[in-house]
Amino acid sequence: MTNEQTAIRTTYFSIAGNASLAIIKGLAGFFGNSYALIADAIESATDIFSSFLVLFGLKYANRPADKNHPYGHGRAEPLITFLVVGVLITSATIIAYESIKNIGTPHELPKIWTLLVLIPLIIWKEISFQLVMKKAKETNSSSLKADAWHHRSDAISSVAALIGISIALYFGKGYESADDWAALFASGFILYNSYKIFRPALGEIMDEHLYDDLINDIRKVSLTVDGVVGTEKCFIRKAGMKYHVDLHATVDANISVKHGHDIAHKLKDALRNDIPQLGHVLIHIEPNE
Repeated sequence: MTNEQTAIRTTYFSIAGNASLAIIKGLAGFFGNSYALIADAIESATDIFSSFLVLFGLKYANRPADKNHPYGHGRAEPLITFLVVGVLITSATIIAYESIKNIGTPHELPKIWTLLVLIPLIIWKEISFQLVMKKAKETNSSSLKADAWHHRSDAISSVAALIGISIALYFGKGYESADDWAALFASGFILYNSYKIFRPALGEIMDEHLYDDLINDIRKVSLTVDGVVGTEKCFIRKAGMKYHVDLHATVDANISVKHGHDIAHKLKDALRNDIPQLGHVLIHIEPNE
């Protein structure tokens, strides 16, 4: 199975999980008088939409190169990540607004059974985070990492809801707003995670230098190719799940142009064979003087 197929299957897993959790949390929050749970359900619902955006981005980024996009469509992935961050910020703002409004509004205490709903949901969301993040690292997908952080932020907001409901139930009358304060805290954490998702995607769009380990691997593989004396400049930029490479390789200054050309092709083939996540590889031959 290719990285692209793995990422798409993982996104379907996220969509199914978030849809189930949104329904469970929404019903529990409504019947259990817990705005923190309702806020949690709102986040899960926005996560469904976000996961659909990720799915669209992955499928679009997987399109082959064409005349207008010679490097492929991989840059669609971080652009979709920006949209996902926008959805997260919007949901956090709505939750914060409703929380502040409810803090000053008298309402009933949450039902004790809502705690029993939250505990297994927290465990499941953390497991989901670990699974999706593992696949994101395997596939080098920035948008899948964003999807993973949705699961983690959902787990944290559920923990906040658990604490808020517990405080409200333990201290009783007069502490009903603890549930709303928990929802407000959750909105702040969602905003923090939004930045953590946004920053790597911005670096990808701006071709930020973040790939020292990969450059070291490229240099090691290059030296195994017959005729390559050494390497000089090596630039990497990421597009989708592929890394495009510009490499300057040094060869014997006395060989023919054709011989140098053949070495460049052998080097390119060796790099793409040994490091499958590489996309376009451009080799510039330098004379060893």
